[in-house]
Parts: sequence; structure tokens; C-alpha cells
Amino acid sequence: RVSSFFCNSLGDEMIEDDSSAKAKGQGKDKASSKVYLPGQSLEEGEELVHDSSAYVMYHAAQTGAPCLSFDILKDTLGDNRTEFPMTASIVLGTQTEEGKQNFIILARMSNLLKVKSEEKEQEDSDDDDDSDDEVLDDEEPQLDTVMVQHPGTVNRLRVAPLCEHTLVATWSERGVVSVWECSNHVILLDSPRVGGASGKNLTGHKETPLFSFRGHKSEGYALDWSPTVAGRMASGDCQKNIFLWEPTPAGAWQVQDHPFSAHSKSVEDIQWSPNEASVFASCSVDQTIRVWDCRAAPSKACMLTTQAHSADVNVISWNRKEPLIVSGGDDGVIKVWDLRQFSKGQSAAVLQHHSSAITSVEWNPHDSSVFASAGEDDQVVQWDLGVEADEGVDRDCVPAEVPEQLLFIHQGQKEIKELHWHPQLLGVLLTTA
Repeated sequence: RVSSFFCNSLGDEMIEDDSSAKAKGQGKDKASSKVYLPGQSLEEGEELVHDSSAYVMYHAAQTGAPCLSFDILKDTLGDNRTEFPMTASIVLGTQTEEGKQNFIILARMSNLLKVKSEEKEQEDSDDDDDSDDEVLDDEEPQLDTVMVQHPGTVNRLRVAPLCEHTLVATWSERGVVSVWECSNHVILLDSPRVGGASGKNLTGHKETPLFSFRGHKSEGYALDWSPTVAGRMASGDCQKNIFLWEPTPAGAWQVQDHPFSAHSKSVEDIQWSPNEASVFASCSVDQTIRVWDCRAAPSKACMLTTQAHSADVNVISWNRKEPLIVSGGDDGVIKVWDLRQFSKGQSAAVLQHHSSAITSVEWNPHDSSVFASAGEDDQVVQWDLGVEADEGVDRDCVPAEVPEQLLFIHQGQKEIKELHWHPQLLGVLLTTA
């Protein structure tokens, strides 16, 4: 499932008591509802009810097979968009059952409308009673897809920035990292009668990767394109090795012979610096985060190291505007690191809410104090480091274990693997599960 949602207020699931629920179509009894926090037990007769008023926009779509990873496809519709309906394009990689074909899926979700208020839904319901129950096309979201065959499960997928063509890098469970040229597939998405309600989805394209690297000694997950040097990339595997990719004039890549190998266990994630072309960070099962300078020889390239978590460090995200890195580990803890104090080994913030391993973190590209996290506890959480205790606000109704920086909890998905903020749609967050 891929779901996108636009949140502008604190909210989560609500509890509704069956004994006080009104008849269908008459709405919820607000007096009988209360805020639910994950982990709380439900009393007899209580059930969790989705509170749509907490979302400005919410849409969900099925992909046919689980997707461990996805990325955003930037479009030409403009930046900083807030008007509805919205359009979002993404690229996903599947994890099918053994023996079945995997795919890279290019998808465009269009006509994404706001969540309707209860009053509006009631009006529409009344109108439907007086009509032929026809659903107007302009009120329905559209999903168009183009699929490319991929060898093996896609462990991780990333779209290259700064390139003239649409290049997609994939980490395969078979231990191969490949770069795919997908520009023509994006053109197909732009063509009429490609998918969704307007025509048949295009499936089964068999393509040859633009370039493949088989030098890793095992499969892996760590993968990131440089945001400052077009075509530069780094990939890390489960055998602790990180390889640097440099583009060549011939349209291929030169992958260094000797990897960066200072980690002692599997490399889980890689993030390039948003402003220093030669610097990237990595995290590992060895519980450390390391910062590298790729201009140095691999044996001397690790410039900074910190013992970051008490368990595997699964994911990191580098803030685009501030010298901050956020990390999440198997210990369920989120930490924020100030790179100016990184060598001291002391994090700038420690946030504890998730009850299981962190699977994804990412800073909001439009607000340097806000980031989102996802965990194996089936929660997506939004945080704001800019929030401080206000003596004038009564927090008696908020349990003491809820951090002040916690803004929003989203639930309803199982085994959430990855999340991304849309760089062109303000406040829109997408997740795969």
C-alpha cells in the first residue's frame, strides 16, 4: 500500500464507544470520543475509529505486491504547491513471492482531493439519494502506472537528482546494484490512455539496465545519489563495504576498486551531505554513524565516528538547511546529532516514543525543525524540534510519556518500510507498507 496524507493539526486514532455511537450517517458523538495513544488497551465495547478531520488530504492505493522502497519523481508542475487537486509521481520497487516476477513501478496519482468534512459527506449522500448514483470522474482520484521487470526483490530504490534523464538506481536481493534509464516510461505516464480509469496500465516491459555493478560481496540496502554532483552515487552492502560511483563521459559509471570499509558490520543507510560535494554519512549494524570524505583514500576517508545507538542503526537523514543528522535504531530510539558537536559523541536530542525498531526517518525539506519517523510498531510520527514547553498551556490532558515535540501519529498500515516528504507538495508525506 502506498498512502499519502497532508497533516496540519495534532491528531490520531479516536476511540468510540459502541453504546454511544449514533446511527449510520449521523456522525460521531464527540463527547464520547477520546484521544487514543498506541499501546493503550481498549475496554470492552470500544473500537478504534479513523478521524478523517485530522487530515487535510488522505489517499491510499494498492500496488499488487509489497514495496520495500520508493522515491519521489519530481515533475514540471511547479514547486511549493498547495492547491487542490494535487498530483504526485513516484517510483516503487516490489517484493513478490519467491518465483514471481518483480517490477519497478512508475506511478502517477492525480486528482488528489481534500478530505471531505462530515457535513459535506452528508450533503453528497443526500444528493446521491436523488441521483442515479453515478460517480463523476472529476471527483475520483486517478492512478496510472508503467511497470518494468526487475531481477529479484528491490531492496532499495532511489531516483537521481540533477540529471537530464530519469535515472533510477536499485539494490537487488541478488547482490547487484543497477541504474535504469526511465525517461521513456515517464513519457508514457504523460500520454493519454496509459492507465487508471482512462485506459489499461502498461505492464511487463523487459528492459536492460543502463549499468550494473556486481562487485559487492553480498546484497545490501544502503544507496544514495549525491544532491550536489550529477551522477555521483554510493552503495553499501551487508558485508560492511561502501563503493563510490562516479559518472563517465560515455554515460556509464566508474566504480572504485577499493571500498570504504571502516564499519565492522552491515551498512544500513547512506546520506550525502546537501552542501559538501565530497562528504557523506553512513550508519551500520555496528551501532555507529560515520562521516566520510571521498577525496581521501578509502583507508583514511572516515573523518568522524560516533557510537550512536545501543543497537543496530537502521536509518539516517541529513538536514538540508542545518548541520543536523537524525538517526533511528533497532532500540526504537530517535536521536538528533549536531555535526558541530559530533566528535563528542553526545546527541543534541533523544526522542523516545516508538515501541519497536525505527524503519525510516526523513527531514521535512520545507521546515528544518520538522521530521517524520516510521517504525515496526506500525506508526508514522511527525516531530517538531522547535516545540518547547509553554508554561501557559495545560498539559494535564496529555500523558507524561508523550514528548512535547511529538506532533502527529498516523496508524492503520502494517509493516511500514519507508516514508518520504514530497519536495514539491507542501506538507505531503507518503509511506509504503
